[in-house]
Amino acid sequence: MVAAENLGIRVLDTRHEATAVFAADAVARLRRGFGVAVVTAGPGAAPTLLQKRGALQDIDQITLMRPLCKYVARITRVKEIIPILKEAICVAQSGTPGPVFVEMPVDVLYPYGLVIKEVGVFKDATSLAHKARNLYLMAHICRQFGGNWFAQELTPRIVTVPLPNDSDIQKATDLLLKAKKPVMIMGSQAVLPPTDLYDLVSAVKHIGIPVYLGGMSRGLLGVDCTIQMHYCRKENLKEADLIILAGTVCDFRLSYGHDLSRHAAVVAVNRSSSQLFRNEGQFWRVTLAIQADVATTLVHISRRLYYTEKQHALIAQWVNDLKKKDEAKIAENVGKMRNKYIGDRINPLRLLSLINEVLPKDALLIADGGDFVASAAYIVRPRGPLQWLDPGAFGTLGVGAGFALGARVVHPNRPVVILFGDGACGFSFMDLDTFVRHKLGVLVFIGNDACWSQIARGQLAMFNSSVAVNLLDTRYDNVAAALGAAGKLISPENGLTRVQFEELFASAALGETVVANVLIGKTDFRAGSMSV
Repeated sequence: MVAAENLGIRVLDTRHEATAVFAADAVARLRRGFGVAVVTAGPGAAPTLLQKRGALQDIDQITLMRPLCKYVARITRVKEIIPILKEAICVAQSGTPGPVFVEMPVDVLYPYGLVIKEVGVFKDATSLAHKARNLYLMAHICRQFGGNWFAQELTPRIVTVPLPNDSDIQKATDLLLKAKKPVMIMGSQAVLPPTDLYDLVSAVKHIGIPVYLGGMSRGLLGVDCTIQMHYCRKENLKEADLIILAGTVCDFRLSYGHDLSRHAAVVAVNRSSSQLFRNEGQFWRVTLAIQADVATTLVHISRRLYYTEKQHALIAQWVNDLKKKDEAKIAENVGKMRNKYIGDRINPLRLLSLINEVLPKDALLIADGGDFVASAAYIVRPRGPLQWLDPGAFGTLGVGAGFALGARVVHPNRPVVILFGDGACGFSFMDLDTFVRHKLGVLVFIGNDACWSQIARGQLAMFNSSVAVNLLDTRYDNVAAALGAAGKLISPENGLTRVQFEELFASAALGETVVANVLIGKTDFRAGSMSV
């Protein structure tokens, strides 16, 4: 950290290492590159001479990390630092992007003079044992620092991205031209580099078929795109005669493939072979599998459609039919949002609709929670590409502060809004201190229903028990104030107005971290929604 500061690199220290890692994840997503988290004073930091000898927190991290990462390495010589980091950075971004891990013992990082001093070389050694020990230590240090002073090639390695072939593009185009009821589902892979996002948007609009956006692709088409659908996905997939899985995996989110019509042609596009064929042959059948970059594939299909002499299938009526279903569902939900209160608590749907009404067009939304956040995914609409961050298929709780930190660093002049469930906020809430110390204004909404509601819904229905699902009406606003942020309690007693929310956004825009602790009630909005 000292060396980074001396080089002019901004250092943002967090209260929890997980927050730093999640922040690096957010940086990678938003910059469409890679992020780096540096953690210290823990496993892997033991000097090379003391590894496997019982040093403080000495464990075999490499074995632990290997199943989780695309690439793992332990640096034992100073001259290895540059080539290993170049390899790690390249692997992280190539193919299907993913995590890499590099272990760097302290004696590889510290200056030569300090290592000599700390390693314990005997001065004026006279005994044979001391001389032998000195010889061993100096041989080790010479190996460790040998070759360090020679210049090394710093040019980054070329990142490899799988690209589609012309044959697959033509097959996909032919299937599109034959289809009368096509549907496309886009996932997070769709927004990976190298394709420019605006080229991707143009391609999707030109293809012109109904599309559902999930994961990092949320917001890609803005809020008013006529071909984007939000509701009735399962029903519409059953009616479709062509389904394009554009970076979407047939896992629990698509009922492992059960949601797809057995009579539809299915085009699956994915960088990963394992994701491309997940549950294929068991619950669904693929017509055309393209292992390639999703955005590049869609752009090529769009161009092929543009230059073909054939007439693109007339699907206007299909789009219109799906849009009517969507609008009917939206109208139904608007009715559920009209009431401000549910008993003595705030209606969470009304809360989310107010957030959506006042949300600035350049705001970045961070989703960290269960039931409250799942409701928000339907109601709060990101205004553009890369303006929604959530943990993805794992549903990892605790990403909120880290994602917000990364977003604030990448886009220092844009609003960053965290949508916390009250259970999830407990994982990273202490890092409000990080926002305050580094003067990073963030707006936080906590949907506080004093319950692990996503768990409670199924548990109560199946077992008629509320064991371990109830929380307290904790005054998170007071906790925030104690950490130096501005804490606001929102309850029926102090009202729920648009002006109130505009003031919250205005305070955050001035660089203040603001936490709105909203006491919400329970609704049947997500009744029956369980994923196993």
